[in-house]
Amino acid sequence: MPAKKPLKKAVLPVAGLGTRFLPATKVMAKEMLPVVDKPLIQYAVEEARAAGIEQFCFVTGRGKVMLVDQFDVAVELERTLTERGKQKELDMLHAQALPPGSIITTRQQVPLGLGHAIWCARAFIADDPFAILLPDDLMQCEVSCTRQLADAYNETGGNVVAVEEVPREIVNRYGVIDPGATTGNLVEVKGLVEKPPIEKAPSNLTVIGRYVLMPEVIGHLSKMERGAGNEIQLTDSMAKLIGSQPFHGVLYQGRRFDCGDKAGYLEAQVAFALARPDMAPAMREILKRHA
Repeated sequence: MPAKKPLKKAVLPVAGLGTRFLPATKVMAKEMLPVVDKPLIQYAVEEARAAGIEQFCFVTGRGKVMLVDQFDVAVELERTLTERGKQKELDMLHAQALPPGSIITTRQQVPLGLGHAIWCARAFIADDPFAILLPDDLMQCEVSCTRQLADAYNETGGNVVAVEEVPREIVNRYGVIDPGATTGNLVEVKGLVEKPPIEKAPSNLTVIGRYVLMPEVIGHLSKMERGAGNEIQLTDSMAKLIGSQPFHGVLYQGRRFDCGDKAGYLEAQVAFALARPDMAPAMREILKRHA
């Protein structure tokens, strides 16, 4: 097996309109919606950085400049904080800033699906392995979910996706794997199908919004073949890598919150507040009052 390239790149598809959160997302990107006091996009970037990711590509749409501004230097704000002696807040801003040149953006002009969004980042990806993080899937893990995938990539040298079990009756909402041998938390992927009918689903192991993929997937995406929903599905192109490259699912350790859904977003607020010593007592009191 050839030497593995280090995993240093991540693609974040953030071009969606966030229609399920209107009117809040009329002028604000849905990825800027905060959970407690941090926007979804920042959770995703911090998760990736914890896995050793150094370069980020945001696949954006019109009106999404705020996403990049979140990681820029806010000169006026920092000056004011300095003048007011708010060192704690300054340190927090400095910790979240990314080194110059760490972020690039590319535009997905038309909403043709997740596969198309990844294809739009092809120049950034080049010939390197890359992670994909969907910020709508907010992960609460002791070890960064992307770190867990990166560790699996370093072990297997191939494609890796985060998977979780869901009730059989909702498998038609997800990409579903056809599982092979299981070793620890690694599951061999023998096949992939996007949003199958419940009766035809090969398992109830579904792919969530965390991936580590080899650059060869771009060649398959470039064919622009339409799949479920008449969109260019990432799952379809990933499936074509099976057999020619190692492909595994990782039964990750942690919890996922679907923040593309209002109920999931509200649950994330509660869970992340309860996980913070400075917020947990107040949140418990709030929950008691509304029980």
